Amino acid sequence: MLEMSRVILFVDDPRTLVPFYRDALGLTPVGDVESKEWIEFRAGAMCIALHGGGGSPPAKRSPKIVFFCADVDATRAELIARGVKMGKVHNPFGDLKFCDGNDPAGNAFQISSR
Repeated sequence: MLEMSRVILFVDDPRTLVPFYRDALGLTPVGDVESKEWIEFRAGAMCIALHGGGGSPPAKRSPKIVFFCADVDATRAELIARGVKMGKVHNPFGDLKFCDGNDPAGNAFQISSR
């Protein structure tokens, strides 16, 4: 069973949004708030992540829903067996693994061990 772990918002510079998410909304930052690439905030049972380098106007960006799973490889295989189109598994840092997919309407989602 998948459970929601975070929503990723693609933005030009995450640092400019820290005052809003931390101070105005009162969310707790997780890790470095000076990163140009990734700033994450605890939002109850899940997180909101600001991912730098959005590239397109905000109206053209959509969030990416991220589901936690302990075993990305096994979950990917199970989803593919159910007919879900999934990308390759990425393993950029130690134990972190993730894999992107799209729903039938083209909306992005990810399975992740983070």
